Amino acid sequence: MLMIIFCNHGTHSGSTMSLLEGFFLSFLTFPFLFTSSLIILISFCLLFTESSLHSFLDDNNQTTAKEFEQAHSNHRKLLVQGSCTSRDISISQSRDTTPGIPQFIVQIVNTCVCGCAPSNIHLHCGWFASARIISPMMFKRLSYDDCLVNGGKPLKNSQIIRFTYSNSFMYPLSLRSVKLC
Repeated sequence: MLMIIFCNHGTHSGSTMSLLEGFFLSFLTFPFLFTSSLIILISFCLLFTESSLHSFLDDNNQTTAKEFEQAHSNHRKLLVQGSCTSRDISISQSRDTTPGIPQFIVQIVNTCVCGCAPSNIHLHCGWFASARIISPMMFKRLSYDDCLVNGGKPLKNSQIIRFTYSNSFMYPLSLRSVKLC
C-alpha cells in the first residue's frame, strides 16, 4: 500500500522529482522496509515514474521544440547550404603604440564556415596612402575609395590578411564589394 502512494505521488501530482531524489526520499522515509524484493519494486516504480515524467515533458514541450526549430532554421540552412555573405568579411583596425609616425594595424578575415572562399574583395578606403610600404598583393589602392585585398584572389576560411600602414590619421576602411560563391 505504501508503495502505491509513492508511485502516485511521482506520476500524478505534477512533481518533477528526479530518479535519484525519489530513491533517497524513500530511503530516508522508510529505511526499515528495504528487502531485496522491495528494492526491485521501488526501482520499477521509480523507472515508471521517470518514464511517465519524460512522456509528460515530451508532450508539453513538443510545440516549444517546433517553435525553436522554426526560429533557428534559417541559421541551419546557411550552414547546410554553405552560402557566405558580405558579413563574413571582418575588417578591423587598431593603432600601434610605437613612437613616431602613427602606425595602424589592419586585419581582414574571412569568417565564413563553409568551403566557399570569397574573392575580388574591394574596400572603401578614400585616398589611402602609407609612409610604410605595403605589399600590393595584400592591399592596393586602385583609385579613389577603391582598394583591392589579396590581389583579388580568394580569401580562404579563417585566412587573415594583416598589414601595418603609417599615416597621421586612421583611414576608415569598409567593405565595398565582394564576389561570393
